[in-house]
Amino acid sequence: MTIAPPPTRDAAATRAAASVDRTIRLIATGAKSGATCTPELASGPWEFDRGPAGYGPGSSMGDVIPTGSPRQGSLPAEYREASDAELHDRIRAAKATLGERVVVLGHFYQRDEVIEHADFVGDSFQLANAALTRPDAEAIVFCGVHFMAETADLLSTPEQAVILPNLAAGCSMADMADESSVEECWEQLAEVFGDLGTPDADGRVPVIPVTYMNSSAALKGFVGRNGGIVCTSSNARTVLEWAFERGQRVLFFPDQHLGRNTAKAMGVPLEQMPMWNPRKALGGSSADELRDARVILWHGFCSVHRRFTVDQIAQARAEHPGVQVIVHPECPMPVVDAADAAGSTDFIVKAIQAAPAGSTFAIGTEVNLVQRLAAEHPQHTIFCLDPVVCPCSTMYRIHPGYLAWVLEELVAGRVVNRITVPETVADPARLALERMLAAKPPAAAGA
Repeated sequence: MTIAPPPTRDAAATRAAASVDRTIRLIATGAKSGATCTPELASGPWEFDRGPAGYGPGSSMGDVIPTGSPRQGSLPAEYREASDAELHDRIRAAKATLGERVVVLGHFYQRDEVIEHADFVGDSFQLANAALTRPDAEAIVFCGVHFMAETADLLSTPEQAVILPNLAAGCSMADMADESSVEECWEQLAEVFGDLGTPDADGRVPVIPVTYMNSSAALKGFVGRNGGIVCTSSNARTVLEWAFERGQRVLFFPDQHLGRNTAKAMGVPLEQMPMWNPRKALGGSSADELRDARVILWHGFCSVHRRFTVDQIAQARAEHPGVQVIVHPECPMPVVDAADAAGSTDFIVKAIQAAPAGSTFAIGTEVNLVQRLAAEHPQHTIFCLDPVVCPCSTMYRIHPGYLAWVLEELVAGRVVNRITVPETVADPARLALERMLAAKPPAAAGA
């Protein structure tokens, strides 16, 4: 069956419809009905760079930020006070001057005003790999969050500078598992299981550590040093299969929901997936519970995806008969179970692209991506499961003002906000990433 191409739409109208920032401003001024999780979202992110340390307004604003988290210095007034049109003109001019010397990467969850200037758009690992296609670029400007820029630095050449436009763009989920807490967990597991490097009669060690891509380079280095591996939301099942071949059980961090949803789909009983709370002895479990475990889940989560609920799905089905509900696997298990499908951001994008015209989708992931998909596919009805507009706090810290600033600094010969991973961390972290790349799904699944 041939599907007709989507109806054409004026580019400016498409951008306006896709803009979460514009939606928030209209709601804040009463020009549009709807609700946001906080009116502070209408303010420029530089307002929060000057205040107390925090993730900023949005989904993670209630999360506790670790002491010593990166802070962003004051953005020069010329960028704070510039109009949207002026910032876009300056970004375009700077990119034209720099040419092939710079590549701009934009994560799916970035505001549309940033995405329109990106050379590549995708998830964190897709973007890090996209940068590899531009080896002559002197600078990689990563419009995303801190751990993503670290991954790009791991995979890029030593001569390339990786730049994060706003250093305050961290990730509350990634911050929920820090190196010292994971090291302490590893030591406690050794007290239960003995030498964690000694295999059993089947050649499997007691525990294999698995870290989600959404983690610091330090944690990627930890798993690399300890026989572990990195996973993405796209390949989590393949990675867990790899880990189960080599270990009796898995320590999965930082996102409990991706670990639980993936392992449950593989047939692992919930009672064999205890939670590890780093503030409790043995994570809050008994030694016997840990011995019976197949997957030990870290007490971490994504505040964006924790907003989605079963009640929201029920409401979507009641109001839109025939709706297809697709959610991200970082959502809580009851939400994933109630949805029609769960998958990575790339999975969601491809499902919408492949659907026949006239389809209706309720999407459980970050609102910037959902609103952009709705604007790009007017032949469908696409809406966010959460009726309250509440973007990722930290992705929203990237603004065209910061992008214009870092690009014009490059034009002037200055590199600002460079992200560098020390080689002592980078070498084992790259090893963990290489293991992930080598862990291929079964031929039938990949055919």
